[in-house]
Amino acid sequence: MDSAGWKTWAEGASSGLGAGMAVIPYVLLQHYRKLKLSDQETLLLIHLISFKQVEQKDFPTLEELQEVMGASAQVIAQTLQKLLKAGLISIDEELDELRNIQYERYNLSGLYEMLGRCLAAQEKNRSSRQSRRKPLETEGQEEGHNLFVVFEKEFGRPLSPMECETISGWIDQDRYPEELIRMALKEAVFAGKVHFRYIDRILLEWSRNRVKTASDAKAYTQRFRSGGRA
Repeated sequence: MDSAGWKTWAEGASSGLGAGMAVIPYVLLQHYRKLKLSDQETLLLIHLISFKQVEQKDFPTLEELQEVMGASAQVIAQTLQKLLKAGLISIDEELDELRNIQYERYNLSGLYEMLGRCLAAQEKNRSSRQSRRKPLETEGQEEGHNLFVVFEKEFGRPLSPMECETISGWIDQDRYPEELIRMALKEAVFAGKVHFRYIDRILLEWSRNRVKTASDAKAYTQRFRSGGRA
């Protein structure tokens, strides 16, 4: 075949590939490990989806699955049984009333339901991370005085999720008062060391020296302004 012939063949193959594409849920590829699916089980699910979408076959035979997967019929049958037992797929019996023929089809609603839960959990985690970065406004409190906003202003950029977690940890776990955290941030700015590790060291030092309020922190820093702190 000459170059023109190969080009024509490639164009035809390209057209055929476009016409025969199956839509695989990306969330399946993302979370199949969380669903405790093996590579073999995931591949089988992908082929069941592909047979349905591309070839309009709701119940491919073991031989057809064996051909595309390269596994024995016994292995495929065992994998199907695992998916059935896990509730990821089921087998529905249908009746073709026109031809009076009873047939079976694979039902993947169990898989889609579990993937929907994965998406919901993923979205919940994303919303939770975003909420930590949003101003936690209270009555009479201006946005500019919000702790997260103050940090973003001093850092000159949005905080990362990890940095938001650090601030939340100072408040919820270490029980540092917000005014004390603001003071530690000011000290870091004054020292020219505006990073979380340094601020954390300041808070830890104050905690060890029983510095509990902003006035305590001012008195402490005034006494040791010229000394070698953290």
